[in-house]
Amino acid sequence: MAGAITVTKPPQPRSAETGRGTAAVVVAYLFMLVALVLSATCLAVEPEVDVEIRALLSVVASSGCDFKRNGTSHSSVNAAEHLALKYSRGERYVETTEDFINRLASKSSWTGNAYGVVCQGNETPSGEWLHARLLELRTSALES
Repeated sequence: MAGAITVTKPPQPRSAETGRGTAAVVVAYLFMLVALVLSATCLAVEPEVDVEIRALLSVVASSGCDFKRNGTSHSSVNAAEHLALKYSRGERYVETTEDFINRLASKSSWTGNAYGVVCQGNETPSGEWLHARLLELRTSALES
């Protein structure tokens, strides 16, 4: 027949193929959700370490020393706030208080320049100063 129009339907996916695609997406989302929950759980700092870091930040804030960061002097309170911010953003790099000092509180993550602490006119690298304060904290805890 000339002029007759034949209409063909596009091939329809079989129900098994459609189900497999949906199931794969659901499984992928569930896997990502489980991975996210597990990673958040695994990355959390141990409570004892967190308490010790926060005690160290309190020592920094109340020290009255000046903290040098990238050539600029900052108050002890400002320094403690800055280190607390670095801790909150870099917590995944911390397993111990020493990790906090060495990885986050000793140098600029932007420039790599070491931080300094100026107390009573004497400048000390912040890592060295913080390790000494940590030792004092631990010693006083043992004596209590």
